[in-house]
Amino acid sequence: MRRSGIRRGGTPVARLRRRLGLERNELRRRVDRVQRLVALGLLLLLLGTAPPVAALAVSWSYSAGMHAENAERASRHQVVATVTSTGGIGSSGDRYIHETVQATWPGVNGEPRVGTLPSWKNVKVGAHRTIWIDRHGNPTVRPRPHSRTVTDAVYAGAAAVLGCAIPVLFAYVLVRRRCDRHRDEMWDAEWARLDAAGHNPRS
Repeated sequence: MRRSGIRRGGTPVARLRRRLGLERNELRRRVDRVQRLVALGLLLLLLGTAPPVAALAVSWSYSAGMHAENAERASRHQVVATVTSTGGIGSSGDRYIHETVQATWPGVNGEPRVGTLPSWKNVKVGAHRTIWIDRHGNPTVRPRPHSRTVTDAVYAGAAAVLGCAIPVLFAYVLVRRRCDRHRDEMWDAEWARLDAAGHNPRS
């Protein structure tokens, strides 16, 4: 049973050649083989260019992200702000909410700073909250998280692979359309020959 299966299916090399259109088959035309070879060449080109380009994009994006992380961590600090006034009241339906509050916090050199901060739940005068300040003592957002650096690097790698794949796919589509037109021309010529010989089954 195993030997008969090998005779029917052929060796793995023979099956691979048949899938790639490289075997000698009277039903397979030269244009079919050309299309398969071009497709194989484009696939090898993609496999040869996409990985190194993606690796370069990932490395560049990760390095840039780490540089931004280190710069923001070095220039931003956490301090405790104290609410001095719950001004900036806005309405929400039948309730009133504090959209902003006035607060004071220590600056970079310890000098007191006064400014407006976004409000939070159950805020009242004297409440404390930890905030981030920049090198000038102004409120800012927290430093860039490492997860964002990793995510950006993954997106950069995926974009690089996509950027390599689109031109290759576009080239294959052009080759495929050209081969299809050539096959149609060959079929038309074959039908014309059968018509001339009086053997056209469509007649």
